[in-house]
Amino acid sequence: MSKIKSFFNFLGRLWYLKYVVVCILGVLIVGFLDENSVWAHIRYRQQIAELETEIEKYESIHQKNEKQINELRKNPKAIEKIARERYFMKAADEDVFVLSEE
Repeated sequence: MSKIKSFFNFLGRLWYLKYVVVCILGVLIVGFLDENSVWAHIRYRQQIAELETEIEKYESIHQKNEKQINELRKNPKAIEKIARERYFMKAADEDVFVLSEE
């Protein structure tokens, strides 16, 4: 019993201990539990990095499509090429053979 009393007396002499405990709890709450915590910022940065890679991917696809559209506008033979390759269109005097790799 005397050890407990001496422990509480020691804590009573350390008046700044309550401030230390409050500061530690505040750092824990802001650092880990809050919606604006350090962990949330790390997750947000990872999401931003993933989205930036997606943006780069879609920009490259967009540039490729823009080149193809410009080619189609300038060259009427390109339209014919696409019609023959994708839609199997043919002229009246032609036969089309589709070969599968299976």
